Amino acid sequence: MRAAAPRLRKHALAIFRAALEAADPAEAVAGHLARRDLTPFRDIYVVGAGKAGASMAPAAERVLGRRITAGLVNVKYGHLAKLRRIELNECGHPVPDARGVDGSRRIAALAARAGKEDLVVCLISGGGSALLPLPAASITLEEKQAVTRLLLDCGANIHEINTVRKHISAIKGGQLARLAAPATVEALLLSDVIGDDLDVIGSGPTAPDASTFARVAGIFEHYGISDDVPAAVRERIAAGLRGEIPETPKPGNPLFRRVRNTVVGSNRLALDAASRCARALGYHTLVLASEIQGETREVARMHAAIAREVVRARRPVKPPACIITGGETTVTIKGPGLGGRNQEFALAAAIDIAGLPEVVVFSAGTDGTDGPTDAAGAIADGATLVRNPEAPRFLAANDSYHYFEALGDLVKTGPTNTNVMDVRILLVGARVRG
Repeated sequence: MRAAAPRLRKHALAIFRAALEAADPAEAVAGHLARRDLTPFRDIYVVGAGKAGASMAPAAERVLGRRITAGLVNVKYGHLAKLRRIELNECGHPVPDARGVDGSRRIAALAARAGKEDLVVCLISGGGSALLPLPAASITLEEKQAVTRLLLDCGANIHEINTVRKHISAIKGGQLARLAAPATVEALLLSDVIGDDLDVIGSGPTAPDASTFARVAGIFEHYGISDDVPAAVRERIAAGLRGEIPETPKPGNPLFRRVRNTVVGSNRLALDAASRCARALGYHTLVLASEIQGETREVARMHAAIAREVVRARRPVKPPACIITGGETTVTIKGPGLGGRNQEFALAAAIDIAGLPEVVVFSAGTDGTDGPTDAAGAIADGATLVRNPEAPRFLAANDSYHYFEALGDLVKTGPTNTNVMDVRILLVGARVRG
C-alpha cells in the first residue's frame, strides 16, 4: 500500500534539506577565520572533535593553508574528507572507543605544545563530547563507556550527560584551554545543545565550567543510577566532593583571557532557513520553538495535538500549514528494539495522527544519524497505521527503525558533516476541512 500525501512528503524533505544547507559549517568557519588577523602568531595548531569535523577542518585548511603547523580532529567513523595538513582521526560515537582516547591524547599534546606566540584553533561540533574522550587518571575507557550507556539509557538530557562527562575527563570542561595556555585559543563551535551554552557544546573543552562534582552526584541520584555507576567513577566524584580533586576551571579564571569561543552555527539558523523554504512552497509557517526537549513520546503527542488543532480549528495557523520545531528530546529505553529519538518521535506521532487526512509528520537529526542507526529519522502520515497497525507494539519495544524500514519511510541522508540538533516538520495540506 502506498503512503498517503506524497506531495506533502516531498515538501517535508525539501524543507529539511533547506535546514541542512543553512547548518553547513564550512562557510561559517572559513568566513570567521578569513576575518582573523593571523600576523601576530608564530605557529598555528588546529584541533577539535565532532561529527562536523570533516566539514569544518577542510574550511580551516582552505583559509589557513601552510600557516598550519599541525592539526588533528577526531571525527565519527565514515565522516572523512581529503586533507593535507590536518589529520582526521575516526573514532566511536555515541560510546567512546580506544581510537577516540588515542586521538584525544594526541590533541592534548598538540595543545600543550603551543606557546605564548601561537594560536590554537579549536573546532567543536555535535558529538564532540563522545569524540573527545580522555578519561581522568583514575578512570578507564570501559568505565567511561559504562557511564555513557547508563546516562543514554536512563533518559538524561545532553546538559546532564555533559556535566558528568566533564568531571570524569582530563580534557573537557575548560581543561583543553588550560592545556593550551598561554597560547591564544580561537574556538569555533557548531551548537547541538539547547540554549547554545558554551560550557555544554562538546562538554566545553575551551569554556569555563560552572558545573560541579555536587551536580554530578545529584544527576546520579535523580535517575537512580548511583549504585550502577562503576566504583572508580563513584570514588572520583566522592573525592571531588571532599575537595581532594580540583574542580574544572570556573568563570573568571585568568586562563580564559586569551580564549575566544564563537558559535558559528545553531539550530535556530537551520529552522529559519526551513521556514523560508516552507513559505516559498506556499505554507503558512510557524517556527514554534528551537528549544524543545523532554521525553520523545510526550513531545510527539504534543505535535500530534497541534496537527489535530490545525485540521479541526485552523489554528495556530490555517492550512496549508507548516509548523517547525527544533531541539533534542530523549528516549527512556525499555524495549530491545532498534531506533533513535527521531524515529521514535515519528512513530509515536503516527499513532496520534492516525486517520487525519493531509497530515505529515517528519523528524530527523541534522547530523544524518539517529541513535545507533544508519537513518537520520523517519516520516509518517495519517495513513501510516493503515499500512501497518502494529505501531503500538513496535513503540513499546523501542523498535521504530524496523517499523519504518518495512514501510520504506526511514529518512536516510548519510553523513551530513554538520550537527545542530533535530528538525521536526509538521505539514497540514490545504484540502483538510476546517
